[in-house]
Amino acid sequence: MLVHALVREDGSVDADELYRVANTLGMSDQQVRLCVKRLVAESRFTHEGRGRRAVLRATPDTLRALDPNADFLLHAFRQDAGAAPWGGVWHLAAFAVPESARAARDALRETLVHLGGAPLQGGLYVSANAWEPYVEGAAHRLGAHGALTLLTTTDLRRGDTREPAELARELWPLEEIAERYHRLDRVAEPRLDRLTGPAELSSAELLTIAVELAAELTRAMDPDPLLPPELLPRPWPGTLARERIARCWAALDARDGGEGRPALFRRYAALTRETAERGTG
Repeated sequence: MLVHALVREDGSVDADELYRVANTLGMSDQQVRLCVKRLVAESRFTHEGRGRRAVLRATPDTLRALDPNADFLLHAFRQDAGAAPWGGVWHLAAFAVPESARAARDALRETLVHLGGAPLQGGLYVSANAWEPYVEGAAHRLGAHGALTLLTTTDLRRGDTREPAELARELWPLEEIAERYHRLDRVAEPRLDRLTGPAELSSAELLTIAVELAAELTRAMDPDPLLPPELLPRPWPGTLARERIARCWAALDARDGGEGRPALFRRYAALTRETAERGTG
């Protein structure tokens, strides 16, 4: 998360900046070196130079992997604003990948869960969102598209349960997801106070706050299926936490207007600006 947060618009990461922010977060240089070594070994980044003068460059696959996260965050903000009403359609994906392709089967299963799918039974997953482009893209990359079946329905029943909100409570761990958002809000509140306060903050301090917020946002949103508000308890803590995060990113954007800043600043600031304005308007 730290390395991803510091990727600049050209895909590069400055090693000196990486070490400075890591040290501020309490990480040792050895931890950073091991992290960089692993990322390079996994072909997620390339490495040029030595020590703090080095430059990391994200590979094309890594850059592509960062884009869907922005898509999901934008969708969450649209849901919070009431701009993405649910039409009552459930989206299902089923697959039957043979044992000989176990790696592809496991990877496809993990992808469906990461995209917010809940298992109904062996090889059958459901989402409340239109996830087909992401599911098909993953199946193509894994060579499993021929084993994939996609369908939609407005009549989903599990046992005697058919009311949509009740189904959501049975299929997804909503209490655990809510608690992650409570934690995100607890992290964001004091950082928002710092960002909107009178004290000067250095570039390293701003980057550190950005990484802390991004890490907690990822922790909260990665397991979140982004269910439509119609299926969630009210009030939903995710809405409040994202509104506060939006204000944090707007404040970060206002404080740091320099060129060459991490792409994370611009990406999140652009996505959250409208939400922040709505929350303070």
